[in-house]
Amino acid sequence: MTYAIGLSSLDTLIAPVAKATELLVRLDERLARSAVREGFVERQNFADSAAALWLEGELVHLEDLVLHDAHMDIRTPTHELTRAHAVLRARRRIFSNPPDWALGRDGLLALTGRGGVAADGEGQKDRDGDLLTPEEGAEESVEAAEDDPLAAEFAAIDAALERSAKVLEGEAMPAAAKPASMTGRHSMTGRQPQNGLVYDLDWNEDERLAEWQEVVATTRELPAVLRAAILLEAWADIEVLQRAAWLGPLLVAALLRQEGLAAHHLAALHLGAKTVPREHRRAKSRGDRLGAALDAIHEAAAAGLKEHDRLVLAKGQMERRLKQRRANSKLPDLVELVLSRPIVSTGIIQERLKVSKQGALNLVGELGLREMTGRGRFRAWGIL
Repeated sequence: MTYAIGLSSLDTLIAPVAKATELLVRLDERLARSAVREGFVERQNFADSAAALWLEGELVHLEDLVLHDAHMDIRTPTHELTRAHAVLRARRRIFSNPPDWALGRDGLLALTGRGGVAADGEGQKDRDGDLLTPEEGAEESVEAAEDDPLAAEFAAIDAALERSAKVLEGEAMPAAAKPASMTGRHSMTGRQPQNGLVYDLDWNEDERLAEWQEVVATTRELPAVLRAAILLEAWADIEVLQRAAWLGPLLVAALLRQEGLAAHHLAALHLGAKTVPREHRRAKSRGDRLGAALDAIHEAAAAGLKEHDRLVLAKGQMERRLKQRRANSKLPDLVELVLSRPIVSTGIIQERLKVSKQGALNLVGELGLREMTGRGRFRAWGIL
């Protein structure tokens, strides 16, 4: 089944497209010269990751996500928390790469978990310590297995442990290599067979992804924001991935970055969609769903502008407390840390600033941060 774009209601979309484009460009222009851009980007990453799970009906607290990211969990991480952390890592990975990476072949393979053994061999070194390409890394593993009778068994155990660790951290399941006798010396599997109890085996993700990529190609001449709205609606309509529906808005945000409308940040489209009523997002009419997608882009940009202004104001207020401080004071570092996280705990301050627990509490008191949790045993702070 081919996705039909259908722009019969184009006249009703022109105004929302123009408004969303204006806000998105205005936000990006402010960020281009902003002193709080890095902190803004990180805070948006956390907020959008939590919103992605909220849209799926799962509640992930920002404080838990921040602590999990810092490896300072105060309780056993839930499945929802690890999935939110997977969204967080994906956003960071997309933004750390060139603008055209995410929608390119390598980016899609990496983000959708279709890299196979080539992805697992990345970063491997040979016996002399030289960095191998993914293909060379896979070949080196095969040669080692042939030299040592037990190498194959140990390699299989290591691969199983690595896959288990990645699943527990919320990453896509890496594909397991088949024995050399089955696949041949140089062949690599692209994906691991899926469990029929968890996945719909008739759900052909490769075909669905190819269909979505066709929409990407056919909308190339449309205005960037209208194109983004179409791709958001198409991703939800085609239902490309069974277990990672959150990846679509990230790819669309990468497209907006690639087109230059959001060159200095990754639009928080999940956060924008969170403010759009569900009945609007799931309307029967495609025109209404396109309107909801445009509203999500508009609301993401509007929320970004408000958050940026709030961070600029908070930074100015905190910097007033830095006057007449000694040169080796840790307060400026605490300011940067607080601006880059929705909350900070005593442990995070201790680890990042290399101070004692009492020193961290003294810095918090000097900076006048707001206590966010209201708890006695575990306390965390943020900006007003």
